[in-house]
Amino acid sequence: MKLPLKLTIILPILTFTFYSRPKSRGIPSNEFTKHVYETVSDIPPPQGYSRMPGEPGSFSSWLSQIKLKHDNRVHLYNGSLKRNQTAQFAVLDISVGDKDLQQCADALMRLRAEWLYSRKRYQEIIFKDNAGKEYVYRGGLSRDAFDKYLELVFQKCGTLSLSHQLHRKSDLENLLPGDVLIKGGSPGHAVIIIDMAVNHEGKKLYLLAQSYMPAQDIHILINPQYENISPWYNFNDGSIIETPEWTFTIDQFSTW
Repeated sequence: MKLPLKLTIILPILTFTFYSRPKSRGIPSNEFTKHVYETVSDIPPPQGYSRMPGEPGSFSSWLSQIKLKHDNRVHLYNGSLKRNQTAQFAVLDISVGDKDLQQCADALMRLRAEWLYSRKRYQEIIFKDNAGKEYVYRGGLSRDAFDKYLELVFQKCGTLSLSHQLHRKSDLENLLPGDVLIKGGSPGHAVIIIDMAVNHEGKKLYLLAQSYMPAQDIHILINPQYENISPWYNFNDGSIIETPEWTFTIDQFSTW
């Protein structure tokens, strides 16, 4: 009779301990469910923070309104699943194409070009290769011409050329959505600030997005360094910015 009595006492204690354990993440990636977050701006910032809306029509504002896929798995250009499915919180509903071209820097160029295209600012859609040669979009409203232009750019340009084209940003107090972290070279990598929030003390948090190799869906990154605010990032602590698949330094910010 003693054994059943002992189990009756121990099991409720174990059950209570398990379910009362505090969560360690800001927004657990496995809590991303269908129809919850329709756009980037639907992802809630941590408690005490509010979004900083961009100027109407600005690149910042456009980025925050990008639609999200209801499936937060990352697919490659050929439709297969990316091997690492632990890096992302959400997936942008932006074309990746059907060739292994739209990788890290290409994704940033895609976003910038799509915004300019949506504003009909065609003459500003210009990217340079490593030799400084300019690739200017001249196809106007034609979507077919625009897609072919981007394929050419993705073949000719990369992290090194984009890092030379962008302008270093040392004023980290005024980072904005659209600014990028970039390490040019081979290997190199680039991610983009896609949204931001601020609290009453003026402290700011940011969402980062990337593509990677092979070409894959552009996705919003979790924060592996500070899980309590993930997927948001704080750039005020230290000189290292740890993302799931690359480590940047605080001096690698650039702007368009």
